[in-house]
Amino acid sequence: MDLHEQSARNWAMGCHLAALVFYIGVPFGNILGPLIVWLIKKDEYALVDQQGKEALNFQISLMVYSIIAAVAAIACAFTVVLIPVAVALGVLLVVLFLADLVLIIIAAVKTSNGELFTYPLTIRFIK
Repeated sequence: MDLHEQSARNWAMGCHLAALVFYIGVPFGNILGPLIVWLIKKDEYALVDQQGKEALNFQISLMVYSIIAAVAAIACAFTVVLIPVAVALGVLLVVLFLADLVLIIIAAVKTSNGELFTYPLTIRFIK
């Protein structure tokens, strides 16, 4: 493997790992991190362009899913009958955040190994 290919893999892996910035308290860091890496290196490396779009689409999709679940949970929490639904939606939010962590790590490892990674349940906002 040449230096150019290794550099492309490293930057592509960085697109995925940059989403972890959210977990250290940076608001919208899960979107801003991959966006910054992608914008800087997308024209230089095709792998970064492809994996950066993948990371961004997944993080935006996850944000949409989380907002919908949170709003629905809050709405359900105000009714006595739907409190179990609100609790279930709260559990779903926790599962979404854990799935995000696990999938980011899997994507980074696969990209580092030269494999293309596709996140599940991703809406293709950026083509």
